[in-house]
Amino acid sequence: MLAERLASSLLTPEAAAAMDAHGNVEAAVLVPLFERNGELHAVFTRRRSDMRRHAGEISFPGGRRDFPAEDLGETALRETEEEIGLGRELVEIVGALPPTPTFVTGYRINPFVGLIADGSRWVPQPTEVEEVLELSLAALSRGFELRRLVRRGVPFKTATYTVGDAFVWGATARILGHLLERIGPLGVIEARDGETDFGDD
Repeated sequence: MLAERLASSLLTPEAAAAMDAHGNVEAAVLVPLFERNGELHAVFTRRRSDMRRHAGEISFPGGRRDFPAEDLGETALRETEEEIGLGRELVEIVGALPPTPTFVTGYRINPFVGLIADGSRWVPQPTEVEEVLELSLAALSRGFELRRLVRRGVPFKTATYTVGDAFVWGATARILGHLLERIGPLGVIEARDGETDFGDD
């Protein structure tokens, strides 16, 4: 069963929560996965191009914790439902990934991996989400490249993934890399010593 195979490769939410990561603002994202024609696909959002922060960038659905006692898994599900209309009852949480920091804004992002059915109907939140993307993990793996980018005038080398006009970098790329490292033959991205990433998203 796919859920069991994924769960055996991922962290439990409890194990992920116990891991150390910089960041003093707790946030959570959902990594929605579904199977189509024998390949796993992940769901991303592209932010509106007129947003003040991270305009046009691609990320997993999610956001910051609403209040200190809110369970982070609930944060991920709530934000996903708000951003793309995916009801929490349609998501089977199968595991988690290591918490990922953002280096400028000080977020600690907690990723939860969930299985959903193929053919979901998306309802993008109109003030934030320009479009919802369904990208094959195999295609993302093939589109991996270490690239030199410039952010706020500072050049840095970072992991990126490109599929068509979809360009994934920053914290989202790091989360995606953790996923690909763990789930096996769809495309393992090995850790690279000396990699530096000052990206903020």
